[in-house]
Amino acid sequence: MMPLTHFDSQGNAHMVDVSDKPSTAREARAAGWVKMAPETLEMITEGRAKKGDVLGVARLAGIMGAKRTADLIPLCHPLPVTKVALELEPDRDLPGIRVTATVKTGGQTGVEMEALTAVSTACLTIYDMVKAVQKDMEIGGIRLLYKDGGKSGRFEAAP
Repeated sequence: MMPLTHFDSQGNAHMVDVSDKPSTAREARAAGWVKMAPETLEMITEGRAKKGDVLGVARLAGIMGAKRTADLIPLCHPLPVTKVALELEPDRDLPGIRVTATVKTGGQTGVEMEALTAVSTACLTIYDMVKAVQKDMEIGGIRLLYKDGGKSGRFEAAP
């Protein structure tokens, strides 16, 4: 098992020094979902939510979340994010909304946390925008699907 890099030799948390790492193209993709009643999903897809365009606002919130990851996660490096894209897909079988985020940068450390934060923020925004209609929605399945770049190379989650 590899040692945890966010702890020094005394066991204290610290930010990893990436100054000697080469800058490379980095990409990560994460996913999650918001499960809800079919009626709530229908309200969203038909554009009847009182707060407005749920999926449009959640997409923007996800982009903002990715850009602010270092402000939220204590040991994350602030990164020059070059791309954040969110897909918000209604899924009647869930029922709910499936959220996927792709984040890219060119830098010395990866963007996995930015992709995960984008998904989390988008899911929380969906919940916030329709909680007046349904309080028992469930957020889940948030996980890294893919990452590429850097010393550890490519990772693809099992389906």
